[in-house]
Amino acid sequence: MERRGRARAPAAGTILNALATGTGAAFAIGRYTKATVELSAEPLDSGTEDRPESNESNGSSTSAVTGEIANAPDADTRLIERCVELVVAELASPGTEIEYGRIETDSEVAMAAGLKSSSAAANAAVLATLDALDVPIADSRAANGQEAIGTTEGTTSADGTGRTGMTEHEIEPPVTRIEACRLGVRAARQVGVTVTGAFDDATASMLGGVTVTDNSEDRLLTHNTGFGRDVLVWTPPERAYSAAADVDRCRRVAPVAEVVADRALAGEYERAMTTNGFAYCGALGYSAEPMIEALAEVRGVSLSGTGPSVVAVGDRAPLERVNEDWSNREGKTWLTRTDTSGAGVT
Repeated sequence: MERRGRARAPAAGTILNALATGTGAAFAIGRYTKATVELSAEPLDSGTEDRPESNESNGSSTSAVTGEIANAPDADTRLIERCVELVVAELASPGTEIEYGRIETDSEVAMAAGLKSSSAAANAAVLATLDALDVPIADSRAANGQEAIGTTEGTTSADGTGRTGMTEHEIEPPVTRIEACRLGVRAARQVGVTVTGAFDDATASMLGGVTVTDNSEDRLLTHNTGFGRDVLVWTPPERAYSAAADVDRCRRVAPVAEVVADRALAGEYERAMTTNGFAYCGALGYSAEPMIEALAEVRGVSLSGTGPSVVAVGDRAPLERVNEDWSNREGKTWLTRTDTSGAGVT
């Protein structure tokens, strides 16, 4: 029997890049990646028959998973394929016959632009696979009848699961969104598309709003769903892959990153992201001129991720004025809003 699932997850912008200290912060924005997953005991198309057998060392229980990224036929599909494999391996019901899988993603954000496209793709892939398996997904506010702190409006501290003493290999239905997020992060690490594990980016995309995380322990420190802002994004033509970032150079800005982390934990997100932006423009060799152009009008502005995109937040009218300046630059600009709901099945 063929099983189908669909989900979507938002992109995100940076408040604090985690490369320097392992502490990161990000906020979800209203551009989305959609995923469609099909699972079956029989080959789904002729292309799956020649795929390699399952890799038991990686825990995969599917013998053939193929991936496709819309409008990018040559793009690397290992991450989304691995997400499907992990979910099936960990959460398919005993006796379920699934030997083949197919996943397709379609994104409104450019890849390698600093807008967390990989985290959004992983989250959407995981949730779509859970949907295909009919595994119930619990909001992180309530898991197994327990109330998890940290998902109310405003800023609170949280671990986000509502469960205690569970390892990543002991997940049981219903699956909370934070547990689903950790599966995607694990997949990203296994295929090598992330330096930090990107738990900050992944949680912001999965949960919506702002998250501050300890990426060294995959720990959610705070989650704020009350961060409603207009957002302006400028993306130049070049691309930057986070796995290729100069980590040693970024670590030199650790004293600044610690100040940014304190501000983010205190809820001073706009000041935090602006400080982060100047520090990482210097560390990664980007011009800070787009930030300087925006500062008189916006509440906060930063280089997003390892670039090259720059993201500003504030009120609509001032952002529209900045948009007029940024539109004179090579590349693309667009206006949206923060997303406070996060990822979900569709």
